[in-house]
Amino acid sequence: FSQRLEGLSDEVMVQLRSPLAMLPSCEQPVLSTPGNARLWGNLNVVARCGNEKRYLQVTVQATGNYVVAAGPIVRGTVLNAQSVTLKRGRLDQLPPRTMLDINQAQDAVSLRDVAAGQALQLTMIRAAWRVKAGQRVQVIAKGDGFSVNSEGQALNNAAVAQNARVRMSSGQVVSGEVNTDGNVLINL
Repeated sequence: FSQRLEGLSDEVMVQLRSPLAMLPSCEQPVLSTPGNARLWGNLNVVARCGNEKRYLQVTVQATGNYVVAAGPIVRGTVLNAQSVTLKRGRLDQLPPRTMLDINQAQDAVSLRDVAAGQALQLTMIRAAWRVKAGQRVQVIAKGDGFSVNSEGQALNNAAVAQNARVRMSSGQVVSGEVNTDGNVLINL
């Protein structure tokens, strides 16, 4: 678990909750967790010894840094470096999808009011719109050895790296990925 949590937690404690009678018979079992398993909290671990397979229950406690509001944040506010700060604490006691990387908050928009010191969850923010519905945008279609530029009207809001639908002057609707310049890129 220390290897799985490297970079997120520098203090990991694992407690076996299964009775000792449930342990596999060999001295060096091969341990694994399901691919979609959470990183901490109450988890199941598969212990294999040859053809023998046992499911063990463990509790994983992890301590590390997470992102909190530096002060009160009002819904609709664009976050910046002064809006958030890191706090150290038990990661296994935080709500699901708590933000662990402070860079995820940069230029994000708060979807709700957040109290000072409250842990930020990824569900509380969205990326800032780079393209807004109704806005005129450049559409750049690129293929093997060619590039075509045209202008159209965005039909939906989209952040950088999200998909935007655009109505061209001909009435045709195309979609592509928004780049940092606000252009819509279509790779053919």
